[in-house]
Amino acid sequence: MNGKQIKDKLISGIKLAIRTGLIALNDGFICMPVKKHEIMFESFNGKDINDNPAAIYFEWIKQHPEYAKHAYFGVKAANYKELHKQYPNVQILRRFFPRWVWHVARADFWVFNSRFPKWWKKNKRTTYIQTWHGTPLKKLGVDIEHVSIPGISTQQYHDDFKKAASRWKYLIMPNQYSEDIFDRAFDFKNVPLQIGYPRNDVLYQQNNAKTISELKKRIVGNPRQKVILYAPTWRDDDYQKKGSYNFELPFSLKSFFDHVGDNTKLIIRPHYLIKDRIDIAGYEDRVQIEADCDISELYLISDLLITDYSSVMFDYASLKRPMLFYAYDLKHYQNELRGFYFDFKKDVPGPIVEDQDSFYNELSHFNEDGKFIGYDQKIEDFYNKFCSWEHGDASAKVVKVMEDKNE
Repeated sequence: MNGKQIKDKLISGIKLAIRTGLIALNDGFICMPVKKHEIMFESFNGKDINDNPAAIYFEWIKQHPEYAKHAYFGVKAANYKELHKQYPNVQILRRFFPRWVWHVARADFWVFNSRFPKWWKKNKRTTYIQTWHGTPLKKLGVDIEHVSIPGISTQQYHDDFKKAASRWKYLIMPNQYSEDIFDRAFDFKNVPLQIGYPRNDVLYQQNNAKTISELKKRIVGNPRQKVILYAPTWRDDDYQKKGSYNFELPFSLKSFFDHVGDNTKLIIRPHYLIKDRIDIAGYEDRVQIEADCDISELYLISDLLITDYSSVMFDYASLKRPMLFYAYDLKHYQNELRGFYFDFKKDVPGPIVEDQDSFYNELSHFNEDGKFIGYDQKIEDFYNKFCSWEHGDASAKVVKVMEDKNE
């Protein structure tokens, strides 16, 4: 055994000992009563302070400032320093540190947007509100026939999803379409909240010229800038190793800017798993990579969304703005990788292109007309199907659930 192997084994042993000790602490703490009005929030397993949990957090603090000291965001230790600087007024706890264990074990509520580790036990008196993080286009949970995530079998993946969902008291539903899928794919049997997504409240509250101008000035430096947002999904099967995924921009930046106006800026919103793999060399003045900015703000400042199979399409639909679907690997993605819940080619509210020439051609059409001709009714139909439960007050409705529980 060489020096590196000895070091790796030692580190692994230390991590196991720490984890075992924290689990033992949690096992003791969860036997204690919960602390009324204490809430633990978490987004994407502690990677950030955003999405539905953040929207609910800020609404809770707004309505109940007297409980602000009892509301916490759990974050990964590696992200703690950066997030603490970014959100100095939010009480942030390092996940799996002793103080976090104490609070998560005695919280009145958990408000999370993704699955919590299956080996971490919950206090029986803690109410778990699962917000989830998107309307599903791609197959989810037990609906996935073949899981290609490294290190996990399909059966284990299905079982883990069912076990996770069994702990959720409430599950937020953005629309009837999602509720039908969640009930089956998660084997969810508890209380649905048919309220739309809290993270989308801002799209209804701040969709006005003054706010958009201010956001454009802050984010891209020019309140009159035309902005195109490219927000692709990630490919489950295109990886180097577990947790390390590949991504290559599927179009030429030179050709892209040849087909749009001189006043156009491209913002790329990558999945966090691929954000460090995008090369924009030579175009830094016209391209921004925004992996951490609030995506709702990016929606608001964007004149066009370009995506593929990402659930961003459902949120962006709230704005009834143009969308272009660059599905360069559609056959593989639809038939072999994840599968879709609906007819992608028939139902999406914008042109679908599968090659670069068609992509640039549609960009030219948008540059000339400011929209895609012939899609107004599809945009309206898409909105009615996926956004009809959105009214800009979902966060307030979740707060009301928490208030009613404690009356």
